[in-house]
Amino acid sequence: MSNRHTARSVVLQTLFELDSEGVTPTRADEILANNASEFAPDTNLFPFMKQLLDTVLAKQAEIDKVIEKAAPEWPLEKIAVTDRNILRLGLSELFYADREQVPPKVAINEAIELGKEFGGESSGRFINGVLGAVYKEMGEPGKERQNKKKKEIAYEDMVVERLGGAFVYAKDETGAMYAAFVHDIFGHWTLSKGHIEAETSEEEGTKKKIHEELGLDVEIKEKIGENEYIANDPELIKKRKHVVYFLAESAFDDIRLDKDKGGLDDARWFKLSDIVDLNFYDDILPVITKAVNILAQDRS
Repeated sequence: MSNRHTARSVVLQTLFELDSEGVTPTRADEILANNASEFAPDTNLFPFMKQLLDTVLAKQAEIDKVIEKAAPEWPLEKIAVTDRNILRLGLSELFYADREQVPPKVAINEAIELGKEFGGESSGRFINGVLGAVYKEMGEPGKERQNKKKKEIAYEDMVVERLGGAFVYAKDETGAMYAAFVHDIFGHWTLSKGHIEAETSEEEGTKKKIHEELGLDVEIKEKIGENEYIANDPELIKKRKHVVYFLAESAFDDIRLDKDKGGLDDARWFKLSDIVDLNFYDDILPVITKAVNILAQDRS
């Protein structure tokens, strides 16, 4: 563990005590000194800790407003104390740190690691989602420098990754129709999808991914759409992700979301009449609309 990472964990402990125990900020320096002595006695980074703590406390009101905007479905008081203060710490560095010393990606990654170490099972994903959304709103500062490292590849020469997804529907015992959607950490409901292996057909690959992600066994009915987008893999190489979507029927069983699936925090059934109020991505709306129209025609 790096010295600065240890220093951030000491600041987090101090913020946690101030928040959870209702300790007045006037005692912040005293608590920080005690925590530094206990958890990082040999470090020479106390000035770094104090500056970081002072910035979080001075800017907390503004930072909290950003958190509320970036995570509208999570009122600030409902966010776990640890996660709330990791977000404050991460946003403080993202907004106010010297970017030569702490590049935005470093600020985000450090906060995610703190979430994994000190938060709950989904803390890392939640923190990643909130900070990632804020980073995009900021215009992704520092991305220009990173882009210089990326290999420039013509669109037609990019690696194509195949993905399969489905509009999964089911009927309950009364004949009422439901659709299964997953919820991502950016606040959108969307269709379950996943990577398809090279030797696997689109239909079989999609069925496998739906089962892995939702715990549902589906029967593919028909293809209802496809789209493609460009993404970057961990090696900074652009690739094309081509997604094919199907209409698929399932029994009306309980959904069991794969908790290890990055970026997702919920999955559930919705009555078809209720999905008009859900927050969908624009590029997925035509697929959903087509599926609903097909189901409506079948019932008429």
